[in-house]
Amino acid sequence: MTALFVKADDFLRGRAPFDPTTAGRTHDLFLLVVVFGPVYGAIMGSYAVDSADRLLQVVFAASKVPLLLFTTSVICLPGFFVLNTVLGLRDDFSTTIRAIVAGQAALSIVLASLAPFTRFFYYSSNSYQNAILFNAFMFAIATAAGHMVMLRYYRILIRRNTKHRIGLYLWLGLYAFVGMQMGWTLRPFIGSPGSPIRFFRDEPFTNAYVVIFRLFAG
Repeated sequence: MTALFVKADDFLRGRAPFDPTTAGRTHDLFLLVVVFGPVYGAIMGSYAVDSADRLLQVVFAASKVPLLLFTTSVICLPGFFVLNTVLGLRDDFSTTIRAIVAGQAALSIVLASLAPFTRFFYYSSNSYQNAILFNAFMFAIATAAGHMVMLRYYRILIRRNTKHRIGLYLWLGLYAFVGMQMGWTLRPFIGSPGSPIRFFRDEPFTNAYVVIFRLFAG
């Protein structure tokens, strides 16, 4: 466990083997997502744990955080690969993947570090809606940190070819668009008190953007 924390520290500081200027091992970045992502997920799902049944929500939420990150990436990557090819950036695609996974690893580590704040908030409030908003705020902070780390890796690519800046914007747009719908599809993460504990909601597949539009229109 100590070695894992040392690895996370080296990554956040940009030290070897995570120095963006060197060829690092991408699977180490995947490991950081798999280890730290579920930490926050478990805390997020620990809202109103007042029975043994609610513990299952903790397990579900823990598994959903890395699932959200990886599934969104898998959906985005084919289109992103084609766009990189059109821009003439295909030869750098493996390095681009490393930058993307680095951003997700940073997001996961920051989320895990914010988990105590979320647990403290749960103790301080019994409002389910406020719990949703607070978790959204935590994700926003972690996402901003993830983008900063991803940019650390992307700077090397942009120096090599300025078209990578366009590629970065394209990735952020694709990931945000797909990620919002994926987060909606994978609900519930927190789990409304009194509702049955299920991995997915029973309601039919719905569109997050349609729901948001109706909220503003209504």
